Amino acid sequence: MSGHSKFANIKHKKEKNDAAKGKIFTIIGREIAVAVKEGGPDPSNNYKLAKVIEKAKANNVPNDTIDRGIKKAAGDVGNVNYQYNTYEGYGPNGIAVIVDTLTDNQNRTAANVRAAFSKGAGNIGTPGCVSFMFDKRGQIIIDREECDMSADDLMMLVLDAGAEDLKEEEDSFEVITSEEDFDAVKAAIDEAGIQTVSAEVTMIPQNYVTLTDENAIKQIRRILDILEEDDDVQAVYHNWDETDD
Repeated sequence: MSGHSKFANIKHKKEKNDAAKGKIFTIIGREIAVAVKEGGPDPSNNYKLAKVIEKAKANNVPNDTIDRGIKKAAGDVGNVNYQYNTYEGYGPNGIAVIVDTLTDNQNRTAANVRAAFSKGAGNIGTPGCVSFMFDKRGQIIIDREECDMSADDLMMLVLDAGAEDLKEEEDSFEVITSEEDFDAVKAAIDEAGIQTVSAEVTMIPQNYVTLTDENAIKQIRRILDILEEDDDVQAVYHNWDETDD
């Protein structure tokens, strides 16, 4: 199994602790607020909101929490001032890091992101300095133990639906799609009754960097931990091969 197995990383994060659940609720709540402000509270007429609800359910956010979030956002539209921003930078040994944020205070977020990089001997770069090292792709992870379909049949299913590739790991399948075909492929998998561990449009590194120095590993882990604990941070992408951890 490759060291940067998304499935292994997901399991590791779930086992870490349940503090991540609070972070997920915060992320989803902000995304609901933005989606409702842009397109209204009815998901049948608001594609962006429907996608956020789907993401919430995939992360086991209770339905009543989702409903409360929508109602709160609908009654508070005038006060929703969240803005998306992306930061790019470098960790130790030139590890490329991209940070997506959603915040109501750009100055606070910029300072926190900059501090996170500094504490791990990294630095913020200019827009575009590392994003060219990543490809924006749909990525769907399936637990092999939860999938009754053979690898060949699953390959046929996802390719027919428009997927670019199916990668087999020891304990999982990784389906790669274009951003445009992601919804169609995910729908085909759902209709076949196959459970997914995660399904998202993400930034996939073109190449991974291996770290051998223990101090460098501690530094990149520090950067990532600080960023992942920040409520303003929606997602963090990097090209570190985490088998080094």
